[in-house]
Amino acid sequence: MTTKHETLCPSAQPDWEGAKVFAVVGGTPDRPETAYLDLAQPVTDELLELAAPVMPSEVFRFAAPCAKQGCHHFDDHRDACRLVEKTVHYAPIVVHKLAPCSIRSSCRWWQQEGAASCQRCPQVITLNFTPTSALRKAGDPTVTA
Repeated sequence: MTTKHETLCPSAQPDWEGAKVFAVVGGTPDRPETAYLDLAQPVTDELLELAAPVMPSEVFRFAAPCAKQGCHHFDDHRDACRLVEKTVHYAPIVVHKLAPCSIRSSCRWWQQEGAASCQRCPQVITLNFTPTSALRKAGDPTVTA
């Protein structure tokens, strides 16, 4: 269970300790759209089964405590997430009005990049088989912003 003081990664995997679902991905492969839940839900086997026949990370967005040094996107020297930096740098703005988000107050992306991260968040899919070139660059740990 996470405490309200933990910083959450909004690009977590469902098997990370403390993971919860905070959004559902809809739209199309070319134009994904994220619908944010009013209240993040704990990950359960029953919830994960709702994604069948695809992988849960294709249709749900998960948040979990930031892994910091355990993540290849984390820059320990600056205590910063390079994934959100690159997402803000490379990915286009897809919303101007921020949707309510149940994890925003604890979200590393929000804490680090503010509204700029939220303006791009709806196009992020953790397991994306057809990412745009911008999202491919953002997700590649070898690319710098």
